[in-house]
Amino acid sequence: MPIHRGRHVVSARAQWGLSSVVVVYILLALAVAGTLSCWVFLALSIAGAAKFHRDAKAQCRQAQSIPNDSLPPVSLLKPVHGLESRLRENIDSFFHLDYPKYEIIFAADLEDNAALAVVREICARYPHIPTQIVVTGRPPWPNPPAYAFFRMAEHAENNILVTSDSDVLVAPSYLREVVPPLLDSKNGMLTCVYRGKNAGGFWSGVHAIGMSVEMTAGVVTANLLEGMKFGLGPTIVVRRDALDKIGGFAVLADYFANDFVIGNMIEKNDYNVVLSRHIIDHVVSPLTFRRVWEHEIRWARSTRASRPWGHLFSGLIYAMPYGILGFAAAAILGYPWLGIALLVAAIANRVIESWVIGWGITRDKAARSLWRYPLRDLLGFFVWCASYLGRPRTVWRNIPYDLTADGRIALRDGQPQGQTSK
Repeated sequence: MPIHRGRHVVSARAQWGLSSVVVVYILLALAVAGTLSCWVFLALSIAGAAKFHRDAKAQCRQAQSIPNDSLPPVSLLKPVHGLESRLRENIDSFFHLDYPKYEIIFAADLEDNAALAVVREICARYPHIPTQIVVTGRPPWPNPPAYAFFRMAEHAENNILVTSDSDVLVAPSYLREVVPPLLDSKNGMLTCVYRGKNAGGFWSGVHAIGMSVEMTAGVVTANLLEGMKFGLGPTIVVRRDALDKIGGFAVLADYFANDFVIGNMIEKNDYNVVLSRHIIDHVVSPLTFRRVWEHEIRWARSTRASRPWGHLFSGLIYAMPYGILGFAAAAILGYPWLGIALLVAAIANRVIESWVIGWGITRDKAARSLWRYPLRDLLGFFVWCASYLGRPRTVWRNIPYDLTADGRIALRDGQPQGQTSK
């Protein structure tokens, strides 16, 4: 009997060892497949970047061919909310635009919003530029920014509407570059990619590099494969006739990702959505890791709701997790050089993407770092994983929301209505 039990123990250990080896081989195969998929995505990103530069040259030629007196007047719509980092600098940049005629309309939910004192001070320094301030009151819609844009559009005098966030910094050429494509009546909307501008802090810098590289790589790849079918919140330029055709800003009342939805609706109504050559600065306030994590999760869940299949397959484009997995699995199986090769391939993939996209397109100096984007890549993967955990909920400006399967939002039971967000 003891011998019999001993044989069973040996057999069980052998079986457990074989099962473990099979599992590690499967993990190694997954790492190799993931690494290959990341290089395919990088190739598409590079092709998308090449298209971006070709389109930028065409847009430049078009803009240069249009005299100033042929440019239409423009209404800038800008909601504000509290004293964000570099708010004064951001707002001031919109008063130095090299454009013949434009007005700026600001909106806040309450008269005592701290941002309005800064807005009024800056407006007073530039009396030659028409400005308005709209106090909207508590927004009756689940999406406060959509309500702010709706109210500002009621006061806008012009047919070209430019929406932008309060944490955006622009160059003097901003309007001169984003407006001309909309002189073609087939183009209903335009949007811009953006450069993350870190206002201070380590994790804020990691968050910012994601804007400059990860976000931009996804946008130029989507533009390459299917054209633009969405917008990017920091800047959306829309023709009023295209906006009216989809029902105005009111159709965005219940959606969380209103920038995605407005572009999607306009494209479905037979207008083109243009990706502009202009790069804006998106200022990232100093943030702790927890705040960065909450922000990333919020938008990942929003993307999951808006584009469920696209979000699912985006898990195949994070190179660093596959490189680390491959390194560990290959080392366990006795193939150290294969593991090293997979890890080096992952790091090289992220560094190349950071240079081609982050420096080549958005001109973000931080993108030339050899470590920053690989670290950001790891964070992005964990955020992607976490976006599938728990119920699709989010917190926005300290207001809790539930996300529905079609990307709509609803205030959780018993919660007060939100405030105008940026």
